[in-house]
Amino acid sequence: MPSLITNLSSWGRYPVYSCKLERPERYADLSSTASSQIARGQGRSYGDAALNENGRILLTERINRLLEFDLEQGTLRAEAGVTIAEILPIIVSKGWFLPVTPGTKFVSLGGCVAADVHGKNHHHEGSFGEHVLSIEMILADGVRTSCSPSENAELFCATVGGMGLTGIIGEVTLKLIPIQSGYVEVQNHTAENLEQMFSLMQDETIDDRYSVAWIDSMARGARLGRGVVMCGHHALKDELPNNFHSISKPKSNRSIPFDFPSWMLSQLSIATFNALYYQRVGGKRAPFLSGYDPYFYPLDTISHWNRMYGKRGFVQYQCVIPDSTAFEGIKALLQKLSDSRRPSFLAVLKRLGAEGRGLLSFPMAGYTLALDLPIRDEGLFVLLNELDEIVLRHGGRVYLAKDARLSADSFRSMYPHYEEWLKIKNVVDPNNKFSSSLSRRLGIGSEAA
Repeated sequence: MPSLITNLSSWGRYPVYSCKLERPERYADLSSTASSQIARGQGRSYGDAALNENGRILLTERINRLLEFDLEQGTLRAEAGVTIAEILPIIVSKGWFLPVTPGTKFVSLGGCVAADVHGKNHHHEGSFGEHVLSIEMILADGVRTSCSPSENAELFCATVGGMGLTGIIGEVTLKLIPIQSGYVEVQNHTAENLEQMFSLMQDETIDDRYSVAWIDSMARGARLGRGVVMCGHHALKDELPNNFHSISKPKSNRSIPFDFPSWMLSQLSIATFNALYYQRVGGKRAPFLSGYDPYFYPLDTISHWNRMYGKRGFVQYQCVIPDSTAFEGIKALLQKLSDSRRPSFLAVLKRLGAEGRGLLSFPMAGYTLALDLPIRDEGLFVLLNELDEIVLRHGGRVYLAKDARLSADSFRSMYPHYEEWLKIKNVVDPNNKFSSSLSRRLGIGSEAA
């Protein structure tokens, strides 16, 4: 199989490593013979999870066939390289939707399993792995193996959320959910501070299947944590006006054609944007209909939006704090960010439900905060270490699919099932063939014989 050595980054554009790329054309061409390798779908993780400095990266983007779609049972079997963007037009038109979706549709099915992605409905539906019926994968010895919650269950639990480190995910069978339209009925609620924000997100009278909160990261003092909670559900046919077609059509994309200079994302520009967004989105008092695309994937309408952060890239810092300490922990994180005077263009808060099957999966019952922080100087990494200390102090963890700089010690403190995961890894990959820049940085699997 021909290979190409090139400098590569993921969506955050940091870090950049020299990697050896191989792109198989067919599922039959997938191979696990290399001594150091990691599979990569669309490269939409933010840090170094899909990078392999001086090692092999297996690009799966052409391993993207839809193999079986059961219209009656609502099950889908597909190769791991197929993207959510390729799946949605087919299943939505037949009255089905993904049970869980992350904030972008430009991710692969295999990536969704490897990161055990979560969405706006985690507090009700759990993460992606809870809806995976089976996985076919290629292990380090080249053997194709199937696993599921009932067959090779240990391997299944190590692979869901295992960041691609147990083997190459080749096929995924997934249970879908029925819908009556391609629209979402949305209700926005405004919070003037963090206390109101938590009160709204815990209010069962306004809770819906999906909920997510935008937070004004520039708000300070009595307004710290102000924002808008956006709740929604798949619209029923009788909730659609007569002139609405039941299938919403995605809008055409705009594109950012160049890297923004650093001054364009200054404190002033972000503060101005946040004030306008708070007024505009928070001002929508009545329920309204949204196409599924703008509700679930708002940034996907802007191609290359990561160029907004300039050539040096950015870090998305995402953590979860358990319910018992969530308010104090999130408040401390927002206060630390506010005091740092480092603006986050995007600050998103979601409520998470109970842990799932994945031994290295990110979600736990609590609240997750995601921040986009441009890289301008080394002071950012000092701040991020301070955020880690807050997260650890409150019993939380950092999301590996977004991480670019966590320490190995912090990782082990945050992921209590790691030793259990490692035992399974050592059985299926005793020579640690599947590794990435992230796994080596965090020492994941490095104890393998």
